[in-house]
Amino acid sequence: PYYVSINQNLFLEASLHSSDPLLELFLDTCVASPTRHNFTTGSYAIIKNGCVKDPSYATYYSPHRHSLRFKFNAFQFIRSNPEVYLQCELVVCRAFDYSSRCHQGCVQRSKREASS
Repeated sequence: PYYVSINQNLFLEASLHSSDPLLELFLDTCVASPTRHNFTTGSYAIIKNGCVKDPSYATYYSPHRHSLRFKFNAFQFIRSNPEVYLQCELVVCRAFDYSSRCHQGCVQRSKREASS
C-alpha cells in the first residue's frame, strides 16, 4: 500500500522493460475502485479510452518513449473503506507508427441506439 492524504498529488510512472528502443507506451484507461475485485460498478474513471475524465490529472515529460509519468489528486470514496484501488490499462506500440492506438489519443466511442 501507498499512503497519501486526500487532495495530495499522487505521482505515478509506468515503464516498459524492453531492450527495443522503438516501443512506446500509451495510457488508455485508468480506473479507481473502492474494492480490488470490481472496477466497473461504483468505480471512478481518471482516464477512459485515452480521454481525461479527472480534472486533476496531468501528464509529465518523460525522457524515454517506453515510460510515462502522470499525476492526479488523491481522493476517497464516500461511504466506503479508506482504501482506493487503481487499475490502469496501457498500450504498447511501435514508435512512429502513426496509425497505432498510441497516436490516436482520446477516442470518443459513440453509443449505439438500441433497436426495439
